[in-house]
Parts: sequence; structure tokens; C-alpha cells
Amino acid sequence: MSTTQPLLIELGTEELPVKALPGLAQAFFDGVLDGLHKRGVGFDRNGAKPLYTPRRLAVLLSAVDTRQPEQRSEVLGPYLNIALDADGQPTKALQGFAAKAGVEWTQLEKTSDAKGERFVHRAVKPGADTASLLAEVVREALAAMPIPKPMRWGDHDYGFARPVHWLVLLLGKDVVPADVLGVSSDRMSRGHRFMHDKPVWFSAPQDYVESLRAAFVLVDPDERRERIVREVEAAASAGGGRARIDQGILEEVNGLTEWPVAVACGFEREFLAVPPEALIATMEANQKFFPVLDAQGQLTERFVGVANIESRDPGEVRKGYERVIRPRFADAKFFFDEDLKQGLASMGEGLTTVKYQDKLGSVADKVARVTALAQSIAAQVGADPQQAARAASLSKNDLQSRMVNEFPELQGIAGRYYAKAAGERADVADAIDEAYMPRFAGDAIAPSMLGRVVAIAERLDTLAGGFAAGLKPTGNKDPFSLRRNALGLARTLIEGRIDIDLSKALQNASEAEGFKQALRGTMAAEQKAANALKSADLRIEPGSSSDPNMAAANAGNVESFVIDRLRSYYADQSVPSLQFDAVEVLLISLPKLNLYDFDLRLKAVAEFAKLPEAEALAAANKRSRNILKKVEGDVPDAIDAALFAEPAERELAEAVDAAIADTDPLLAGRDYVAVLGRLARLRPQVDAFFDKVMVNVDDAAVRNNRLALLKRLSDRLGSVAAIEHLSI
Repeated sequence: MSTTQPLLIELGTEELPVKALPGLAQAFFDGVLDGLHKRGVGFDRNGAKPLYTPRRLAVLLSAVDTRQPEQRSEVLGPYLNIALDADGQPTKALQGFAAKAGVEWTQLEKTSDAKGERFVHRAVKPGADTASLLAEVVREALAAMPIPKPMRWGDHDYGFARPVHWLVLLLGKDVVPADVLGVSSDRMSRGHRFMHDKPVWFSAPQDYVESLRAAFVLVDPDERRERIVREVEAAASAGGGRARIDQGILEEVNGLTEWPVAVACGFEREFLAVPPEALIATMEANQKFFPVLDAQGQLTERFVGVANIESRDPGEVRKGYERVIRPRFADAKFFFDEDLKQGLASMGEGLTTVKYQDKLGSVADKVARVTALAQSIAAQVGADPQQAARAASLSKNDLQSRMVNEFPELQGIAGRYYAKAAGERADVADAIDEAYMPRFAGDAIAPSMLGRVVAIAERLDTLAGGFAAGLKPTGNKDPFSLRRNALGLARTLIEGRIDIDLSKALQNASEAEGFKQALRGTMAAEQKAANALKSADLRIEPGSSSDPNMAAANAGNVESFVIDRLRSYYADQSVPSLQFDAVEVLLISLPKLNLYDFDLRLKAVAEFAKLPEAEALAAANKRSRNILKKVEGDVPDAIDAALFAEPAERELAEAVDAAIADTDPLLAGRDYVAVLGRLARLRPQVDAFFDKVMVNVDDAAVRNNRLALLKRLSDRLGSVAAIEHLSI
């Protein structure tokens, strides 16, 4: 029986790339564990996790088998009719197989399968010592790591993310010999580069974390992260504020430090006149500092830096942090002041010279299209069309500002400040900013209706224009972020409860005058006009009757693209694909596509699926649809009660009539949950009908009457969604 010992593997390097560090550590950890598992070496994973700092990747396991189990192998050989000749002597095929196995042919065993009896070589050999396998395990783990551009050093032909300087490889108290990436294994690590610049020796793996802690290295990333948060919050609180801790910045700081120490800092109050988003962007993205907010959530003149050292003179560290941030703040203030002098309206004058896209004109052209769309959408949703047009017409002006040129992430945000400074209405100014929302995955949609209108118009134009210009994403390429825009459009319509026809909106966007030439060029270049226009004639002249068809084809392509993004959106919410299909199949058959309505129906289907009657009714509707599909000619609409021959069909007809009467007002009010709940009560009559009534009888009048009843039932069961898709 194999004994166990703790295992420690530490690879020491120069500072690893901070954003890739967690992924590299996880890959190394997974690779080592996979290598042990593949070789049959047992280990206790309980509590184990990737350990890392900027200068090391480590795997620490509390118990690993010191020896492989017995290695059993079975290699199938030739069948007897091939292996033996007429005299029962081995053929060359059998002799070759035995030689390859390293045994006499008489030592081979026999086995049988469906084709007959054949020879087999079975062998059992003792398992290898785990120590003899570890070097190969480490090499395999390193080779499998996701390093797109390995760095090479010296005159070696191997590479890694950064040059490697040491390797610790301990199984129990013993060093396991190994040569990896130019270094030989030892029990010697390194402490903090400045606070403990000398070797750290481990007598056993279990000493690893504590020994490094004594050398001012916190190798556990969770412990290091908790220390950063604790120290940053304490430093902010000491100054009467609270730290803004962005999780992305926190992870970067965690990957930059081995012994994090918070340092409270400040800057001149005059810089608070600059939009706080610019100051926060500078502190977080450029310097990895943590801004300090007041009780109302407003930015203060304080921030917290995190040093990778316990300095003997913290004041000098603080001065250094303040000194490095001051020029960036001064630049931001200068840009802001100069932009205010220019004014937001005059910034827009230069947009005519800024190219949006070769086939789609300038940014000014895009603004004009978005303005018209925003005005139209506002009228449909009860927003002020004039204010929507005003916000849209100003929405891109800040692209010409000095502030956005320096801080591109402030698009829209800067425009909001400049609009307010110019005396624009507050809701118009806010809509300029909100037009960009959601800016990223997980971001909120625009909070105001005016902002949502402009955000929708912006994305409609981007999507319609992108497809018209032939910019549909392929693989990982999506230069105009059409996937993100499609999801942002869908989220805004659904989460904002925007009750508009998306099909018509996309049609309107695709009919923009500037898109016609782009559509012609794209369709001709891709040789798809025959499919898109349902015509083999690619010679489309300006102003021809085919122009509306081009716009319709473009709108249809965008609509399909949005629905595809919508599928991913609901999949992320764990909505079963069968439920999504049930709603999609119904709505794509309708002339209108309303995503808010789509969401209401999908939520109703989710509630319906929980009911005990759901599966039976879905199966019944599937059966009904299949019967109706096979009917030649039209199914009659009228039902003649005089033709009922069975009580079950009369009872079903009466139940369906009652259900229709009850659900008509519910459908009109979009109370789809109540609709499906009421229809679920039809199950007894539906079950009885299919148990006792034959639909396709010889009597044509009776048959058609029953088909009419099935059609009436099926139409109402499918009034919210194609529930037959819920039946597997």
C-alpha cells in the first residue's frame, strides 16, 4: 500500500505579467494535478489552490502517493485464423506481435470478441516512484500553459512568460532531482526582493507558506487580497472617507505586490473642479491607486496607494505617489478648461471631417441618422421627440474635445459635463452620457427614458450600418463591436420595458439614404443578392424598386443577429433552450418583433413549465400540430356542434370556448402567466379527447369538424408560445 507525502513545487521567475498572472497560476496548478492524475498518482486536493506572487507560481498538496499503483496493460493481437497456420504454428503476424510485446508467443493469452478468438498480451508491472515522475509532470504542465509569446533568455532554445531563476521541488523532506527551463531543483526559494533579499530554505512542504510570510512574502493570493482591502479601507477611514475599490484594480494590485502596504495620499482641492471620472480613471487605470469618497459618494482630494514594501520613510513614498499623479491631473484640468471655452456645440462642427466608416460616411452623417431615429422612437414611447433629437445631435460632439482625446473612456461622460456647462437641460445632458450605456458586460442600461431612446437609436444605426457595409462579425473579429451593440440594444429594450416593434425600427434604420450605396456594394461583392432579394438579378440601380427589398433584407439579417445574441443573454440566466425556442418560433412567424413582449412571454413559459399539466399539454399540442400538418387543403374554421359524436369532443369544445373567453382579455393585457395558467386547466378535457376520440375517421364531415376543433385548441394553446417545443 502506497504511503503519502506532502508535495511542493515552486517556480521562481522575474516579475510575471500582472493581468495574466492568475490565469498562469491556475494553468500551472491544473497542469500539475492533471499530470499526477494521468499517471495514476493519488493526491488529496482538499484545500489546495494556486499559490502565486509576481515572482513565483506554486503548487502545494498536503498528501501525494509516493508510488504509482501497479500498471496493468492489455494489447490485442491478431485473430487465431491469422495468427496460426493450418498446422497450428505461429504465422509471421503472431511472431511479430509476440516480439513487439517482448515474450514468446506461447506466453500470450487468448480472448474473444464479436469477430472471434484472438491473442492478447496482458502485463502487470510495478508502479514507478512518484519522485521519478515529477520532473516530467512539471515539464508537461509548463508546456501546456497559455503563453502566446514566450520570452527567451540567454542562448537557450526554450522560453517562458518570463526568465526562470529557481525551482523548488520537495516530496516530503526530500528534494526531487529535476532540470526545468535551465534551472535545477532545490529547496531554496527567495524572499521579498527588498525586505528579505536572501534565500529561504524549506525543510518540508508544510513550512512553505509560513516561511515565506516570515520573509515578507504572502504567497496565498486570497490572504494578500484581504490584506490590501483591509489596509486600504483603514487608510481611507482614517482620513474620514471610504475607499472606492474596483475589483479589477484590486486584482492588478494583488498581482503587483508580495507584501502590500497601504499609503494614504492627497492632492490639491482645485483638481476637484475636473470631472471626477477623469481623475478616477487616472488614479485607477494609470497608477493603480484607490480613490477616496465622502459619505455622499463624492470624490475627495484623497487617495490610497499600495506599496510593495514597508518603507522606513512612508512620507517619501507618499510624496512619490502624489508627485506622479499631479501632472496627469494638471493635464486633465487644462483640457477641461479649454474644452469649456470652446463649448460643446462648436465641437460638433468638426465632425464632418471625421470619418466614421468608408462606406457609411462621416461621424456627422451618423449623428444625423441617429437624430432622426431618436426622434421617431421617442414619439413611440412617450418621450419628448425634440429633446431626444437634441440629445442625439450633441451625443458625439465631445469626440472632438481635448478631454476625450486624452481619456477615450470618457466619451459621453465629458459630453454630459460640457452640455450642463452650456446650459442644456439636465435630462438632455444626462442622455448624452447614457447613450453609451451599457458600456460593458454587466453594466446597467440607461436609467432615463430619454437616455434609453438615444441608446436604442445609436445601436440601431450601428447595427444596420455595420451589416449594410459588410462588417458582420466573423470568428473573433468584430471591429465595430456589433455583438456588444446587439446585446446592448436587446437589454435596453427588455430591461427598459421599451414597447416598440424592433422589426420596423430596423427597417427604418436600414432605409437611411447613406446606406443604399453600401448595401449595393456589399451584396454585389458577396454575390448574395439572389438570396437576400429573392432574385437572381444583381444589377440594382439607384432608386430602383429593389431598394426597399435591400433594406428589408438588411433589417432581417440584423434581426436574426440580435435574436442570436438574445439566446446567449437568456442562456446566461439559465433559461432552458427549449423554452427560448418555444417563444422564438412563435414570434419570428409574426410581422412584428417586440423584445419586451418576448421577455414577458418567456417568463410566462418558465412559470408554465413548472406546472404538472405542462408536459402533457405540450405533448398534446405537438400531437395536434402533427395531425394538422398532414391535412391536405385548408382546415375549416367553423365547428358544428351537431356533428359531435362523442361526449369527449363536446366537452373539449365547451372547455376551449370557455378558455378563449377567459384568456382574450388576458392576452390583450399581456398577462401571459395568467393565460397559460388558465389553459393548463384544459388538460382533463384534452386527455379525454385523445383517449376516446379518433380524429381521422372516414366520415369527411366529422373528420373536418374534429380537425377544426383541434385547430381552435392548438391556436389558443400556442397563443403565448409554441409550447409543443417543451415536449421532448
